[in-house]
Amino acid sequence: MTILVSGATGAVGRRVVAGLVNEGHEVRAMSRHPEAAALPAGVDVVAGDLTGPADSAWFENVDQVFVFPASGDLTGFLKTARERGVEHLVVLSSLAAAEEFPRDIGSASSSHHRRVEAAVQATGIPATVLRPGPFANNLLGWAYSIKTTGGVDGPYPTSRQAPIHEADIADVAVAAFVRRELRDAVVPMSGPEALTRVAQLSVIGTAIGRSLSYREVTPDEFRQAMASFIPDDMITMMLDHWRDTVAEPDVLRPVDHITGHAGRTLAEWAADHAGAFL
Repeated sequence: MTILVSGATGAVGRRVVAGLVNEGHEVRAMSRHPEAAALPAGVDVVAGDLTGPADSAWFENVDQVFVFPASGDLTGFLKTARERGVEHLVVLSSLAAAEEFPRDIGSASSSHHRRVEAAVQATGIPATVLRPGPFANNLLGWAYSIKTTGGVDGPYPTSRQAPIHEADIADVAVAAFVRRELRDAVVPMSGPEALTRVAQLSVIGTAIGRSLSYREVTPDEFRQAMASFIPDDMITMMLDHWRDTVAEPDVLRPVDHITGHAGRTLAEWAADHAGAFL
């Protein structure tokens, strides 16, 4: 049988595809732009959009699906998956959906991912829900400032997050497809270490051989500077998270018991992405 991977050219999806291929699985990859997918040889790449009209051909001989949490209505895609007999879903969600902290209740990330999880649950298909905390890839937002100013402007320099490498998320997803005990599981996850914002920048600096400066600004100054680039509810979510993790760092939620290896550090992530900051 075949595993269908939606969001197959994204940071996580691309690694899920590669991991499944390495494990010997038949993979069908969905992409809005299949001609530019550049996925491993042997992968069946199809044109598709999770939020558009669903094509039942996507699910031919498919028994499991990786569900990317696209913005929009996923009900048509999920309904067709159920009708075509899909037996298991692996869903990329967010730790915010657990609403363990007051800051998460009603936040932009929680609201979106809870809708995705509810749509999945409504299908009745057994699902593994992956709930990572902050992606290390979010730090790519610093790239332009690092390249042009030698540092970044930001609030809460001593707040401590545990950003997770997208490769660790993908490794958990691949494990979820092959390990029966992970079906119907909810898997919270984080990187292996909680680092201050200053330390995160320093790690990137080490990876690119530069001394970088973290220039503290107020939350209001940050909001004003970002208003043209990031929706206001996302800015609020970021500021609330950073504010809360000054006193209490991100809770560590290791995944080595699933992946079989230590979680990738931020230093490893920075080395993998150094070119983005040069």
